[in-house]
Amino acid sequence: MTDAKTILLLKPRGFCAGVVRAIDIVQIALDTFGPPIYVRKEIVHNRHVVEDLRAKGAIFVDEIEEVPEGERVIYSAHGVAPEVRGASKTRNLRVIDATCPLVTKVHVEAIKFAKEGYSLILIGHLNHDEIIGTLGEAPGVTQVVSSPEAVDFLDVPDPNRVAYLTQTTLSLDEAKDIIEALKKKFPNIKGPHAQDICYATENRQVAVKNVAKQADLVLVVGSENSSNSNRLVEVAQNLSTNSYLIENCRSIRPEWLAGAKTIALTAGASAPEHLVEETIAYLQERGFSNLEEVEVVPENVRFALPPEIVEAIGAAPAAAE
Repeated sequence: MTDAKTILLLKPRGFCAGVVRAIDIVQIALDTFGPPIYVRKEIVHNRHVVEDLRAKGAIFVDEIEEVPEGERVIYSAHGVAPEVRGASKTRNLRVIDATCPLVTKVHVEAIKFAKEGYSLILIGHLNHDEIIGTLGEAPGVTQVVSSPEAVDFLDVPDPNRVAYLTQTTLSLDEAKDIIEALKKKFPNIKGPHAQDICYATENRQVAVKNVAKQADLVLVVGSENSSNSNRLVEVAQNLSTNSYLIENCRSIRPEWLAGAKTIALTAGASAPEHLVEETIAYLQERGFSNLEEVEVVPENVRFALPPEIVEAIGAAPAAAE
């Protein structure tokens, strides 16, 4: 028994409420109307989820112009810019909006600050779908910063009329450092009433911080383009614990396991649980027979479906008659 190796299975992990809602919306649309259902961009940033929905009849496109006129299109959980909504209207598309409510909150804040005459600083990663959508709400007054160093180069018309917002999937520590730099440069800067980093991103990071020192290795199940998954890896690495992002168990390299007695395992907010289960089985076959689930923060958040999909479900039986 003394040689037993341990997996610390973190909880919460995997799908957040926004991801569950977005996937449900695509699935319900397919079930209600039948394929094809068009989806702009990846519904969530996970290849396995996208491929599963594609196999069921979802058609993923990069731009609205790829959707035939009059067809149904679903916006991804990351949100879209107003110009995308305008293009959908021009093409008479039947829109179902799967934007995460927490992302919508950031859009609303951006519009509010812009209308009040503030220069807006958006903290996040410039090419991420969420940032692109939020930036589109007020492009003329918004600048994106991704590091404390970038704050030094910001130039605004009125240093006393500046506000900041953040991408919902950032590292808490990363955002904290940038916000501190902003407050130093713009002492009167305003921020959101409540932090923009979403509850799921925060909870998963807190869980990693809680166990990182107990583990020889942290494995994060998630896709390379998943911002929150990459941040989980960084959180562990910042605590000097070896950590890697894995698409699935086949991504694990044998040398990572060499000498490891305890592995902490978690998953980003868009990673399906079956990939976690496969990783557990893979590790157990290699001697990590002791499985301990570590619940750090209880998580019971649920988001309602958007009115477009609720109304569509209600109207579907009548339409079929």
